[in-house]
Amino acid sequence: MFDLPHLVPTAELAALTPFNDARRLIPGESIQPRPAGQELDLLREAVADFRKAVIASGMPDGVTTFDLVTLPYPTRFGLWRSSLVAAPMLFFTNRMIVVQWVDDDGHRRTLLWEPSDHERGQFTPYFERLSRRNPLPDHLLATRHGTVLDHLATIGLDPADVDYLVFDHLHTQDVRRLIGTTRPAADLGSPDGPMTAWFPNARLIVQAREWAAIRHLHPLQVPWYQPDTYRDLPADRLLVVDGDVQVGPGVALLFTPGHTAGNMSLVLHTATGLWTSSENGVAAEAWAPHASSIPGVSRWAREYGQDVIMNANTLEFAAWQYNSMVVEALVADPTPDGRFPQCFPSSELVKHRFAPGLRPTYSHGRIEHGRIRANSSVM
Repeated sequence: MFDLPHLVPTAELAALTPFNDARRLIPGESIQPRPAGQELDLLREAVADFRKAVIASGMPDGVTTFDLVTLPYPTRFGLWRSSLVAAPMLFFTNRMIVVQWVDDDGHRRTLLWEPSDHERGQFTPYFERLSRRNPLPDHLLATRHGTVLDHLATIGLDPADVDYLVFDHLHTQDVRRLIGTTRPAADLGSPDGPMTAWFPNARLIVQAREWAAIRHLHPLQVPWYQPDTYRDLPADRLLVVDGDVQVGPGVALLFTPGHTAGNMSLVLHTATGLWTSSENGVAAEAWAPHASSIPGVSRWAREYGQDVIMNANTLEFAAWQYNSMVVEALVADPTPDGRFPQCFPSSELVKHRFAPGLRPTYSHGRIEHGRIRANSSVM
């Protein structure tokens, strides 16, 4: 057991029940799992009620997207066993989504989805080992498009106006600079006192089962987490949820276990319909493999009867991840051409000179809706 406190799920955010009921999820209690196939059938049946609830809640006022970093990732993980392309590495771009709405009390709220401190992500054990074995200079493989703070500055958004920080899961994440620490952090340039938070008023929303996983890491999970960075986080900056919750009008968090035990997806109701976002897949075609033009993907899906292609760097909960991706695809509305669901990979496959033959069939690139305002005052 890792030395982290046990945190109790909050009742601050309203639960969305359709999928929670299908999964037998009662906040704060252990899930009594059904056979994976039976669970999938029940989840499919719950899609219509979940969609109806999110749509009825309204829409956020603004959504915008920023590129953070483009980096290599093993093809055998990102496209699991489906690709016939020889390139051992694919390249994907990690992106942050900014979401804004006005709450029932008239306060403007801002949520950052995937605000990765990618300068610290390189210390994840897997990527540290990968970097040591790599014969090429880092700048040839990774492209840094800007930090979280850089991007917010371009739209005039004060970090003090950010209310929520959310990741689909905590692989690679070091959140200390985002929410601060309770003790000195010499490696962050704060040897004499606690690290001051970049976002002084924001809370990190995390699924209870993701927090529990960090406290009890399995060997399959160890290469992907930085657990030591969670020891000195201020407990009052953590907002723990359990299952599906409504965060704002047209803004929900959908519990999508599988890639990790506590994985979740962002759901957005926008002018172009419903979107989901996660790292369960690395390309639009991961949720619609039969439409893929990447060599091998559509054939593999047909031969094995698969509806999705998982981002499978860990496989401890593969059936759950499969079910979660099917749910994401059914919740999302179709793209304008009708070929793909609006499932936005938080790290999306991009064409790259070092990965010949690996180019996405369809790229979402961004989610844009309404207008992001520069401060929290309602105008």
